[in-house]
Amino acid sequence: MRQDVAFESEGAELSGWFYSPDTSPPWPLVVMAHGTSATKQMVLDRYAEVFEAAGFAVLLYDHRGFGASGGEPRQQINPWIQSRGYRDAITFGTTLDNIDPTRIAVWGDSYSSGAALVVAALDERVVALVVQCPALGEDMPPTDSNGSLRESMKRMVRSGTIDPGANEIAGPMPVVWDDQDRSPSALKPETAFRWFTGYGTRPGTNWQNEVTIVRPTDPEWSPGLCAPDVSCPALFMVSPTDEMARANPAVARDAFERLAGSKEWVDIPGGHFGLLYYPSETFDRASTAQSRFLTENFLSPGDRE
Repeated sequence: MRQDVAFESEGAELSGWFYSPDTSPPWPLVVMAHGTSATKQMVLDRYAEVFEAAGFAVLLYDHRGFGASGGEPRQQINPWIQSRGYRDAITFGTTLDNIDPTRIAVWGDSYSSGAALVVAALDERVVALVVQCPALGEDMPPTDSNGSLRESMKRMVRSGTIDPGANEIAGPMPVVWDDQDRSPSALKPETAFRWFTGYGTRPGTNWQNEVTIVRPTDPEWSPGLCAPDVSCPALFMVSPTDEMARANPAVARDAFERLAGSKEWVDIPGGHFGLLYYPSETFDRASTAQSRFLTENFLSPGDRE
């Protein structure tokens, strides 16, 4: 069963869907948000349905300033704000009836994987992490031998000043475009254009082909640096042929190796967007592996009956 919900984050009301499974409560909860500019109607609802069928409650929401969620400026990606959105979603989720607050997972796709990872590193309420096609950066993270950079990142998420004016800002620009010479876009591969125009233009998605990107400089946004503080079980689902520059599989592997807790790496075919086509064999493969991981690390034998 799915119901509309809303919660506050950074002075805005975020729009979400709450899925409740047909199993005995209390339920474990999976908190989910999409990647660059996409909305909850763009296939993530299908992942939520798989998890619900496996016995999980799910809170799926649109990031602040995107889709049906409130917040100004519209269409601006600020990783500090999106990380705080995950934390506020967790807090809201624990207030819902029949939720087990000791069993909460965070789930991220593409760019939101970085925020999910950072939140898993600093929020002890998170007991499982799932990321798919993580966009953790184009290049390896900077040297951080004493951990000061990752501590600065975590402080920023907790309570730092997140005024985008102090950072590098790119845009506004199209999210995707078919002529990079005439109108350069944030996401350049043809695969991105095909997926966003195929799914984002469907009725009711609330997607807009415009984005402004905040690229933090002090501290730099480098989520892989926080991986050593992720002690919960983690699943990294990565395409070896990922075509998105900021979803470099080598950078994802570096973060994976830094994880402190139990971890699982799954190679998935289809590039960055293959698992976002529904119905498809790749979607089935990805969602089944993620559901199995969550079940093994999250559900008690009684939950599985």
